[in-house]
Amino acid sequence: MRPVPALMLQGTGSDVGKSLLVAGLCRAFAQRGLRVRPFKPQNMSNNAAVTEDGGEIGRAQALQARACGVPASVHMNPVLLKPQSEIGAQVVVQGKVLTSAKARDYYRLKRDLLPRVVESFDLVSADADFVLVEGAGSPAEVNLRAADIANMGFAEAAKVPVVLVGDIDRGGVIASIVGTHALLSEGDRHWLRGYIINKFRGDVSLFEPALQIIHDQTGLESYGIATYWQGANRLPAEDGVALEKAGRYVRSGVDENRIRIAVPHLPRIANFDDLDPLAAERDIDLLIIKPGEVIPADIDLVLLPGSKSTTSDLRFLKQQGWDIDILAHYRRGGHVVGICGGYQMLGRMVHDPDGIEGAAGSEAGLGLLDVETVMGGDKTLRQTTGLAGLGGVMADIPVSGYEIHMGETTGPDRDRSWLCLDGGIIDGAQSADGRVTGCYLHGLFGSDPFRSAYLSAIVNRDRNSTIDFEAGIDAALDELADHVGACLDLDGLLALAQSRSG
Repeated sequence: MRPVPALMLQGTGSDVGKSLLVAGLCRAFAQRGLRVRPFKPQNMSNNAAVTEDGGEIGRAQALQARACGVPASVHMNPVLLKPQSEIGAQVVVQGKVLTSAKARDYYRLKRDLLPRVVESFDLVSADADFVLVEGAGSPAEVNLRAADIANMGFAEAAKVPVVLVGDIDRGGVIASIVGTHALLSEGDRHWLRGYIINKFRGDVSLFEPALQIIHDQTGLESYGIATYWQGANRLPAEDGVALEKAGRYVRSGVDENRIRIAVPHLPRIANFDDLDPLAAERDIDLLIIKPGEVIPADIDLVLLPGSKSTTSDLRFLKQQGWDIDILAHYRRGGHVVGICGGYQMLGRMVHDPDGIEGAAGSEAGLGLLDVETVMGGDKTLRQTTGLAGLGGVMADIPVSGYEIHMGETTGPDRDRSWLCLDGGIIDGAQSADGRVTGCYLHGLFGSDPFRSAYLSAIVNRDRNSTIDFEAGIDAALDELADHVGACLDLDGLLALAQSRSG
């Protein structure tokens, strides 16, 4: 049987734009009527998505599946690493937590994971006309090649041709492409068939002489020069690098009707796509508070996001003095909301008796909600819908999202739960004065009616959402598809994928 056409995009480094290119190509080829599927053998991210089949994958692959017009599956990203410390990570295999491992232990474990990666690839390929594979990091990390499952190790095992993506925006793209080619073994060079220049600004014709230089040095063919796409901030970002670069989503001008929201940038921040709908609103200034900065006094709302390590991030928050800023904000009449790990931080205590997130122990919370959290039990992973009701304008508003957490939160303020979800599950807690709320539901700010009503309640005036958030994502994917279609040789890429031999 002839193998399903497949093509792998690998990068000269991290953050070269592979994920967006794959998403754009997925949408572009799906628009041609092909059954396209995304695949990433190994991903590292705390910004995970929950799939319909009850597992978790990298959010980039969930976006790529959306670009293809299909539900996301755990097999689209069979190995997901979720960093818990500088040297260790939780290892998720085919959607479920397998273990936690330090870097050296995981290096040994990887050899055993390759068969499961290939199994997932075969399952994804089974109902596809074309599979677009995304690598991780760079294949030039030859010191890790022996146990590689993310780049050339996978390409060799699955016999998938590779196109290398270089980021010209950061400079040195010729050296990065030629250097990567030079570092690869002869066997790995067999799979490397071409390259794409990404994030080009200015006059493309000025770079055209470089194409011949790269060809002379490597023998590789160019599949196009993708100019810099300005719409990236309209799509969910997976990599924490995006937050590092974002700094502050602040629009120019002073307007007393603007809503100012502050978000402390925690070291283990997770699922920060909760911020995207807020950042997209034209009347909101979303301030990402970096370490060393203070939370301003003139804000309307403090939002504590999710965390992969609640207790350590809670300690970090206190070390920065943000607890003092948040309590002062509350005493001035301000509002505070916490999602998932941020919800847990708002309580009196967070207990981790079994050391699930690190060292066993307890950490005092901010005490703004009369609840406590105990880490333990099975991990909750599910997509869900329901109704939100915080009283007044917030009665029975439809919401949807996903849960991805461990632990149980209990206490008197749970009596003021404000979310009724599928299956009669009650979620959330609220302070007696209504100014502090928390819940486990990620994605609820993506629900336009809820977001509009919640923000109206915060600023005590009527306002309507300025965007249709979900429609905006699909519109951005269509624009991205048009962009890559205009810049890249789609016919050539498809022909290369079809040349794959079994």
